[in-house]
Amino acid sequence: MLVRLMYASRAVGAVDDDDLLAILRKSKTNNPSHGITGVLCYSEGVFIQVLEGGRSAVNRLYNRIVGDARHTDVVLLSYEEIGERRFANWSMGQVNMHRLNPALLLKYSERATLDPYAVSGKVSMALFEELVSTASVMGQS
Repeated sequence: MLVRLMYASRAVGAVDDDDLLAILRKSKTNNPSHGITGVLCYSEGVFIQVLEGGRSAVNRLYNRIVGDARHTDVVLLSYEEIGERRFANWSMGQVNMHRLNPALLLKYSERATLDPYAVSGKVSMALFEELVSTASVMGQS
């Protein structure tokens, strides 16, 4: 059974480009063997991530993330059983924040900032869907 999970969290410390690259490399190394695909977005101390895969594998990974001391304010935005993956092409893709049009953020929220704590999980997922369709995700596997 496939599931799609979306969560948000705040980074405990500063995350620079090298840290983010290390996270993505580790995900791209580990996720394929567990059948997990997804997309990660990081902006101004906030992570939003979509994970897709088998229920057990996704649940185990999410539980590790919740227990990871580098995250705080972990919030489950969406969890659903799915018939097919939406992010199958990414062992872990990354939203390219440099290509992100502020108007897209305004389409889904009050301000042109990425704040999953201020919108519903459904709205956050709609934003991710649009980011993928507008080629704002890099790191295709």
